Amino acid sequence: METALKIISGDITKFDGDAIVNAANQSLLGGGGVDGAIHAAAGAGLLKECMGLGGCETGQAKITGGHNLKARFVVHTVGPVYYEHSPQEARALLQSCYKNSIELARQNGCHSIAFPLISAGVYGYPKGQALEIAVQTIKEFGQGLDCSIVLFDREAWTIAKEKFSDLAKE
Repeated sequence: METALKIISGDITKFDGDAIVNAANQSLLGGGGVDGAIHAAAGAGLLKECMGLGGCETGQAKITGGHNLKARFVVHTVGPVYYEHSPQEARALLQSCYKNSIELARQNGCHSIAFPLISAGVYGYPKGQALEIAVQTIKEFGQGLDCSIVLFDREAWTIAKEKFSDLAKE
């Protein structure tokens, strides 16, 4: 079965589907970028639920309710800080983020899931490489799911339109 995958430009907090993925830090208690935006949009209930999760290791994922978001669930995953790992380690950890997020969504009955470009913000993963890993890993493990990569960053969107014009939808 094929993976339904599209890349769109937009705000992941507005995604109307089963789950969105949060590019979180290890505390799961909010931060900058997409993490801060998701926590702000979801409301205080998300922070309260995350406080009970005991954090999350790099490459792993944990799930919470969506609270004030349209999505029923938030899958929190911690991407690698690019320069803290060898390129091979960083790649394996980033692949693990996508794979573990998909597995958690599937275990919770999700049919649709939206991903940000994990680790490509302040964690320094080169956007083009991060996008290639995201597309490859989602296609490999997301069979039967309706998957979206939602890009807020204009540079990442430009790269997506160039490298993945068949998937990038205006």
